Order: sequence, then C-alpha cells, then structure tokens
Amino acid sequence: MSGPIQPPDLECQNELLAGVEAREGRTASVGGLDVVRVLPTKGRRTVGAWCFVDLLGPADADEPDPLEVGPHPHIGLATVTWLLEGEALHSDSLGTEQVIRPGQLNLMTAGHGIAHAELAAQPPFRGVQLWIAQPEGTRHDAPAFEHHEELPEVELDHAAGQVLAGTLGEASSPARTDTPLLGADLTLRRGRTVLPTDRTFEHAVVPLEGRVKIGPEVVEPGWVALVPTGVTDLPLESEHGGGRLLVLGGEPLGGSVQMWWNFVARDRDEITAAYRDWRDRTDRFGTVPSQLERIDAPRPPWLRETG
Repeated sequence: MSGPIQPPDLECQNELLAGVEAREGRTASVGGLDVVRVLPTKGRRTVGAWCFVDLLGPADADEPDPLEVGPHPHIGLATVTWLLEGEALHSDSLGTEQVIRPGQLNLMTAGHGIAHAELAAQPPFRGVQLWIAQPEGTRHDAPAFEHHEELPEVELDHAAGQVLAGTLGEASSPARTDTPLLGADLTLRRGRTVLPTDRTFEHAVVPLEGRVKIGPEVVEPGWVALVPTGVTDLPLESEHGGGRLLVLGGEPLGGSVQMWWNFVARDRDEITAAYRDWRDRTDRFGTVPSQLERIDAPRPPWLRETG
C-alpha cells in the first residue's frame, strides 16, 4: 500500500519548467567596448522574434573606453537600445540625432535598409543592445525610428519595472511591434515573483544584476535562461533578496532566419545584395550625420574574391 500523496513541488514536478535551459554568454568587443552576447546561443537563434542580445559594459570607471560605433547598415530587423547607466547619441540615415538615457527606449526599424551610428556620451556606460527580426510582412518596408522618453511601469508581487515592448499585466508599451512580443525590465524584491506569461510565447530571462532563480535554474549576469512555450506562470526569485533582469518573449518566429554581420535575412542572396549595396555606397542605406568613421562590411565567406 502506497503512502499519502504529497502536494507536488511545482518547480520540480512541472515538466515545462523542467525544460528551462541555462546558457552562458560569450565575450565580444563592439566599438571598443567589451560585451557579453547571450543571444543567439548554440542551437538557438531566436526567442520569439528577439534574435540578438548584447550586454554592454560596464566600462572601467577610471579609464572608460567610449562606445564608438561608426556608420553601419542593417536590414530586416529592429534595434532596441536600453541603457542602464550613462548616455548615448544615436544618429541614422533618416536624419535622426537622438540622445538616450536610462529608462528611455530607442527603437530603430531597418526594413529594406538603414544605416546608423552610436556614440556613448557620458561615462560610466552600461546597457543592453537587442535586435528583433522582422517578419515577412514588414521586413521589406521603409525604415523608421521612434524614441520613447517614458514607458509604462508595472507592479507585481515582489517586483516592479518597465515594459519595453508588448504587454505585462495592465501595462502596455507604446513601442511598435511587428509580431507578438514581450520585453520588460524588472527589479526583484525579497520573495518570489510569479510572472504571468502567455503560454504561446517562448521566453528568455537575462539577469542584469544579481543571481536569479528561474524555475529550477539559477543564472547570473552573463547568462540567459531559456523558457519553452506552454508556461503560464513563471516563478522568479532573487537569490539574495534583490536583483534586476530582462524578460523577453514572443511567439516562435517560425521559418528560417539567417544572420550575418549586421543583416537579418532569409537567405544568402539577400545578404549578398545588402553587402554589395553597402560596399558600393548605393542609395539604399543613405548617409548618417556622424563624424565617426564608416565601418566597412567584411566579405561574406561564401563569396569568391571577385564577389
């Protein structure tokens, strides 16, 4: 005769939360600043339409290296710039010159083609650069830029923050989204927060400060936790009673997405065409009002020397 059935431990028993994967990011350098790239990661290119997440800085407080990224092109994606400390100046081929500060959102949608430059205007500098892959319906459209000085705030049990994209609880971001998405910056207080999530979304949790427990996994800055679809309540808990993280989510993008250098496309022919247009200085990407040096595209490895 078996013993009494105990209440299940949701974190251990829930098969979906058992599918949470922790991945360590890899270091890189962008514009003279050290970064940790947590997406894409091995075997996983996208989370929803989110296809790229770089953690920028922090720079050395005594001798900070400025972020200087000269004019360079994009296609088929939207860039999201989210600062944690400092200021940066965004310039693009639409004629935009926009200073961004912590708590504000820059969203640049490339469509068929855009070029931009970024310069850190004030140390110390720390932030996150994210890309969103555009769907077939908008990725060939004209480029666009929007700046949101204020974003809606969300209050949850043991957590509070801002909604960058999509909707969380009663808060909805005014930022453009071309596919169903969620992006939120949350600060955790002592205790467990159960985040209400859309079961059709896959999610990524990116710690910014402190170690955070997501279901059965514990991750720290420089890591990402990948959460499968089907989860409707995502438990989050700071290991030491305080932490900060990004929650990113969206419906699986579907289809094949190819990323190379600064281009997001569906096949190599599209990337090759964009590379040649930038190399040949055609009108496709326009001119950026920046004194920073223009960045040349490396030759795609599948092209011959004469390509």
